[in-house]
Amino acid sequence: MEIILVEEMPNLGEVGDIVSVKSGYARNYLFPRGIAIPANERQKRRVAHDRQQLEARVSKLRDAATSEAGKLSNVALTIEKAAGENGKLFGSVTTMEVEALLRAQGFEIDRRRILLGEPIKALGETTVEIKLHRDVRATIKVSVVAQSTEA
Repeated sequence: MEIILVEEMPNLGEVGDIVSVKSGYARNYLFPRGIAIPANERQKRRVAHDRQQLEARVSKLRDAATSEAGKLSNVALTIEKAAGENGKLFGSVTTMEVEALLRAQGFEIDRRRILLGEPIKALGETTVEIKLHRDVRATIKVSVVAQSTEA
């Protein structure tokens, strides 16, 4: 089934792209969430007409993401976790924890945009990349320190 993307979808396409997907994926996921519309002739003509408006919207989103990246570049997060003697964590730091800390500082970033190759499992400082837009990425520093065991 051919669809027209209304929003950017990772691994699928960008705004205004006409892509082919399985009909169930389109009907059950993309259409109800407003991410895509069916690619019939009428919609193709409408999208061709609205392409300039879509490009302006993408440009505005890129500008907003660039300013957000500037703010994020100054962010440093500190996470306290229980750790063993050799610096290994009991558990790990995941994107959900990074998202919660960013939210506490006033940044609304979806955890799927936080690019953490694998969970952090050791003490120390790590650089974490955040994809704000297809062209804009920001990096933040995440420091993992051992929890104090004072009782």
